[in-house]
Amino acid sequence: MVGLPGAGKTTRAEELAAAHRALRLTPDEWMISLFGGSQPDGKRDVLEGRLIALALRALHVGTSVVLDFGLWSREERSALRWLATSAGALCQVIYLPVDRDVQRARIAHRQATAPHTTFAMTQDAIDAWRTRFQAPDAAELGGGDIPGPPPGWPGWPEWAAGRWPSLAPGDAGAG
Repeated sequence: MVGLPGAGKTTRAEELAAAHRALRLTPDEWMISLFGGSQPDGKRDVLEGRLIALALRALHVGTSVVLDFGLWSREERSALRWLATSAGALCQVIYLPVDRDVQRARIAHRQATAPHTTFAMTQDAIDAWRTRFQAPDAAELGGGDIPGPPPGWPGWPEWAAGRWPSLAPGDAGAG
């Protein structure tokens, strides 16, 4: 699942998981249950790494997985596409774009009606996130070739282990 907060990723991930009898992994649910309403520095990346390792194990035993992560960068999506493919799985990037006003309204509604399911988000943060987000291109959405890792990285497993510190290269198929 690719998109900004308020795009509808979790709703769509729940639908996909039910339709395909898939394991749905949503970091926010874990963060909230483990750390309450805060987002301790660095903990999300560690948690995501463990969830990716779990997803790869599930794929290896034939269980479908829906990653409800947001995946704002092309590098994150490329790494996960590579990892899924190397685990013998098919991978589909599902992007849910969201208009700024719709996004703000959805986030405000969620914070007003179900604050226990979300983190506080300021308007300034939401606007900043929109500038950092890299929308997927047609090749990503169509399952096209996976580009190589950024310069300086020998492969996607190593890049992924650098991005998600608790994901060892061995979890990611290297070594």
